[in-house]
Amino acid sequence: MKSTSYGTDICVKGWVRSKRGGKGIFFIAMNDGSTVRNIQIVGDEANFPEETLKRITTGACLSVVGKLVESPAAGQASEVQATAIEILGDCDNTYPIQKKGATLEYLRTVAHMRPRSNTFGAILRIRHNMAMAIHTYFHEHGYFYFHTPLITASDCEGAGNMFQVTTKNLYDLKKDEQGKIIYDDDFFGQQTSLTVSGQLEGELGATALGAIYTFGPTFRAENSNTPRHLAEFWMIEPEIAFMDQEELMDLEEDFIKYCVRWALEKCSDDIQFINDNKFITPNHDLIDRLKGVLEGSFVRLTYTEGIEILQQAIAAGHKFEFPCQWGDDLASEHERYLVEQHFKRPVIMTDYPSAIKSFYMKQNAPAPDAPAPSTVGYHGIVAPGPTMQGTDVLFPQIGEIIGGSVREENYDKLMGEINQRGMETDKLWWYLDTRKYGSCPHAGFGLGFERLILFVTGMQNIRDVIPFPRTPKNAEF
Repeated sequence: MKSTSYGTDICVKGWVRSKRGGKGIFFIAMNDGSTVRNIQIVGDEANFPEETLKRITTGACLSVVGKLVESPAAGQASEVQATAIEILGDCDNTYPIQKKGATLEYLRTVAHMRPRSNTFGAILRIRHNMAMAIHTYFHEHGYFYFHTPLITASDCEGAGNMFQVTTKNLYDLKKDEQGKIIYDDDFFGQQTSLTVSGQLEGELGATALGAIYTFGPTFRAENSNTPRHLAEFWMIEPEIAFMDQEELMDLEEDFIKYCVRWALEKCSDDIQFINDNKFITPNHDLIDRLKGVLEGSFVRLTYTEGIEILQQAIAAGHKFEFPCQWGDDLASEHERYLVEQHFKRPVIMTDYPSAIKSFYMKQNAPAPDAPAPSTVGYHGIVAPGPTMQGTDVLFPQIGEIIGGSVREENYDKLMGEINQRGMETDKLWWYLDTRKYGSCPHAGFGLGFERLILFVTGMQNIRDVIPFPRTPKNAEF
């Protein structure tokens, strides 16, 4: 409580964090969820019925009337001298969030109650503020909030890990002679799924409105139990007409710095609480890590140059679990080595091999003095194969936090890439139309919202930065 109107009568409502007493005086730490800071309620036990005091247990919901006074206790400016207490909701002794420390693993088993804990209250307030920062940034920069569908017939990523949406009777599926399911009698008349990305539809918005962003839930049916993957997660995906690769990198850096700055300025109490919480950040380095993002420019590095640095590290004795030859998709350990040990600041990696990136990315032109289809990096290192104009932002503790690229705007080149990959085009006809009717250069990126929250909070498991995580075999709450 920030009020300093000492001597006035007030009413406060909230939930009991703890209660203690001695020598006829009781002390209640109460919190209404708006801040990590509790308000202390002080009262004379003689002025309250014994039955009422017994019902004031951890987790109970109270309405307290009393006088706001300056607190003599260290660490708090004020407290309330209670004159009346109403118990709005009793809480029995099976309440799962007790004052004693609970592990994050345990709290995941009581996800319906964990928002009431100090740690998760702080995380959820930070999550709200990051959502506000995102909307504010794009609104102030002239972007339009564009709503893309959650149900789709196309697979943006081409990986096939999608949740199907159907009204069909799964116990009586109609199939053709080849054994394939017939969807003529389904709700949409064709196979549909929950979206993995709003990017393709977002590109349509960019070619009409100039600059748009999406911010909504996405879904991926990948059987992964790593601390970096969810089956349901939120994505921020801006798409901008007439933007090139350099401008895209400028946008990615400016945007992510804006979000981190917002967190430090508007979530200072919650971030300080997490920073001081040794079971989350044992080295108490969260605030320094966030401030480090704001200092100086991000390194801009081609994939080819990154591979050279990693191979030099291996030659010097560094051990990686996964290989990192040119053409390999970099693992998180490779990305974090570049960011945390080699450069010690965020990196924007560009110009990835075409084979490990999506079909819609614009291919770099061959270098004039190199055998086609090679390309040359920013520092003159020649890539041994074709590369795309990708722009991925790599962060400490996280690895890739943003994945972006310039999109291929030429119809013939895009069709050539699709055909080379053996992709079906029957469900992408509408996307290809944008390359036939007034196509324009454009670019965009995707930011996993939960990965941003992971970095800002210092949490180690992505299941702990979303209220109700959806992972394999886990959809209970």
